[in-house]
Amino acid sequence: DYMKSILTVIGKDQVGIIAGISCELQKCNMNILNVTQTIMDGYFTMIMILDGSNANASFDEVRKSLLKKGEELKVDVKIQREEIFNSMHTL
Repeated sequence: DYMKSILTVIGKDQVGIIAGISCELQKCNMNILNVTQTIMDGYFTMIMILDGSNANASFDEVRKSLLKKGEELKVDVKIQREEIFNSMHTL
């Protein structure tokens, strides 16, 4: 059981990255709460805050499906539970 998670996507800019990742999230019934994306020197970067409270898959299953989609899109995808992300970034 997990609530919020943080997703990062980085890779060479190309058509379909947002659509591919969003579609994968929809299949898992993950809600996108916030998203920011930009292109820096030809690299696509995106951070999403996700709500997994109604997810139809475990966190590990969601992570695996997103990693697989990232490989297809040739982008680096990372997802972390919010509490783990916060504990890693707190002094």
